[in-house]
Amino acid sequence: MRVSTLIKIGTIDEFQVNVGKLVEIEDHAIAVFRLAERQFNAVENRCPHKGGPLAVGIVSGDFVFCPLHDWKIDLKDGNVQAPDHGCVRKYDVTIEGEEVFITL
Repeated sequence: MRVSTLIKIGTIDEFQVNVGKLVEIEDHAIAVFRLAERQFNAVENRCPHKGGPLAVGIVSGDFVFCPLHDWKIDLKDGNVQAPDHGCVRKYDVTIEGEEVFITL
């Protein structure tokens, strides 16, 4: 049985709106995105196409565009948008007060 762990990754003010931030926890490289005041999404920091670093991609709405080849990835579910295909791992983000946590 796998146990989930809640890990603090910072405070809300440490994340800029619509700018990705790389968070490394153990062997996980995670791209965290603050999309609105208290709305956060997190996905693995590796595009399924050629491994582009998603944390430095361009954010538009609920999507991030890979900086290498412009693949469009939905931050809500991790799915790559057509005509491309694939997905990235999604991580749950929790806000408690002003603190931001990720579930591993």
